[in-house]
Amino acid sequence: MAVFCFLSCEKEETVHTPICNGTCDAQFIIVYENQEIFPDSNNYHKIPWNGLNYFQVKGQLTEMDEEYHNNGGDPFISTSFDSDYWVVINNLYFQTPQYSYLGWFNNSSLTTPIPFGNYTYTMEDILSLHSPLNIVGYQVPKHFCTECPYAPTLVGYHSRYNYNPTCNVLLDDEMIGDTITIFTKATFNINGGVWYNGDTSPTPIETVETQLKVVII
Repeated sequence: MAVFCFLSCEKEETVHTPICNGTCDAQFIIVYENQEIFPDSNNYHKIPWNGLNYFQVKGQLTEMDEEYHNNGGDPFISTSFDSDYWVVINNLYFQTPQYSYLGWFNNSSLTTPIPFGNYTYTMEDILSLHSPLNIVGYQVPKHFCTECPYAPTLVGYHSRYNYNPTCNVLLDDEMIGDTITIFTKATFNINGGVWYNGDTSPTPIETVETQLKVVII
């Protein structure tokens, strides 16, 4: 007599520890000449330009549970910085509401008109002249592939594995009178969403996005 044994396998569901002890939060301040610039009643940070060619955006992020650290103790956390302010060549400055990881790819053809001075260009036109520099410290490559899956990793300035990220932002007298928007995105547990072998529940991930308005006077 033959006996058949049928075994069924079920994936184990893991209950993950909350990322933060409470709410994951990210707070940012503006610093110029080692002095914090506090926002006014309209939430604008007014920087009196005094010859120092940069200001800083400094962050304080909520610490995560030890489960979301590597063996060396570094947290799986990342902060990305961006702005709407660009420099091309020969003191040519322009601003655009399209900005990298938070929305740059809404128009992957890069044909949205960008007016400045007596001219109107598109990002495609500008790339043919020179790789534009965003004042948070990165450039869009001249032959930028907007359709490539790695494209978002090439834009924005990123600070990883620390709870106190700092970004130095370009500043000069050509910007006096201008309003600059700084965008930040803090990602708590950059390994979040990964499906491990035999685990039916991906690890959690949280993001916090903020904006800072800066006026150069």
